[in-house]
Amino acid sequence: MTQPFLPLTARSREESHRVATSLELFFDLCFVVAVAQAGAELVHAIAEGHAGQGILNYAMVFFAIWWAWMNFSWFASAYDNDDVLYRVITLVQIAGVLVLAAGVSSAFEEHDFLVVYLGYLVMRLAMASQWLRAAHHATDPAERTMCRRYAGGVVTVQAGWLALVLAPEPARPWVFLVMVFAELAVPLYAEKDAVSAWHPHHIAERYGLFTIIVLGETVAAATVAVKTGITENDALGEVIPIAAGGLLLVFAAWWIYFVVPAHDRLTSSRQAFLWGYGHYVIFASAAAVGAGLEIAVEQAVGEAHISTLAASAAVTIPSAVFLLSVWLLHARYFKVGIAQQMVLPVSSFLILMCTFAGHWAVLAAGLVAAATVAVGVTLTARNPATRARATA
Repeated sequence: MTQPFLPLTARSREESHRVATSLELFFDLCFVVAVAQAGAELVHAIAEGHAGQGILNYAMVFFAIWWAWMNFSWFASAYDNDDVLYRVITLVQIAGVLVLAAGVSSAFEEHDFLVVYLGYLVMRLAMASQWLRAAHHATDPAERTMCRRYAGGVVTVQAGWLALVLAPEPARPWVFLVMVFAELAVPLYAEKDAVSAWHPHHIAERYGLFTIIVLGETVAAATVAVKTGITENDALGEVIPIAAGGLLLVFAAWWIYFVVPAHDRLTSSRQAFLWGYGHYVIFASAAAVGAGLEIAVEQAVGEAHISTLAASAAVTIPSAVFLLSVWLLHARYFKVGIAQQMVLPVSSFLILMCTFAGHWAVLAAGLVAAATVAVGVTLTARNPATRARATA
């Protein structure tokens, strides 16, 4: 039976069998609703020939989704006590992301970020209240200061984000860039004297689960697009190569992300910050692959007002970015020898080159991704040092 109120104190980093809770899984699923909305609007923008503005809006909206998700995940890893108040405040954050999702269309189509901002504000103020609660229960002065810095930083930055709503449209990208740096600086400032008690295995699992959910959303979006292309346009021949290539890309993305034990990289706050922040690129590119597959299908059936080259690039570029960012963040630390180290960078380059394969671009990219997995497995099997390092 869940207690109404329990002390919100730090959990042990050495806690065994630390796994994601049902509330965290529910939290992830609701956040993917906003991810899906951002992806759908990206599809519409690129299909209508507004790729530049669409990508910029996507980057801005996705940052709000990802940053709120990431802050909750790290806080929960350190302080989740699962009492009633904790659950209620978490549900408020979920309500905030649903408000944000409702404003995505206005942000893309009318450049009106008011509803997105209000949803983000709800999420972030709820998060600040959690930090204040943790500060109230902290017994160590350094920990109490850290929690208060988090709360103060989160609230202060929200005032800056209001400029994104009020500033003239040409200035908004610059406002966004400044506020991104301000947000990223809050954890660095808050934890400069004391470190929160996040759990390496738990954090790695949380990021892995969100990766799976985003890849699942990519499959769902691509499936709907393929079904529409077949049933409404009778374009089976045009759609099948895209479906096959897309499936191979998603399968390879899952394999490559989970082939190494990511938690082994989370041995210090510095490494954890770099790893955690870098996942913005991983998550955003994974979600963008699904949008790209939708665009490729729409272009193949004549519903997108863009060239085959542009539609192909909508798939190959985020796919290459995903592979390269996974390699940079953690895969490269588990590779032994130059051959293993070069697999993912070379694969990323080859997938980019597939952009110029015309209507076969997505299928070619999928085959390259599948070959990447096969080569990686073969090189690992032939080198016992790699297997020992990966299982240590």
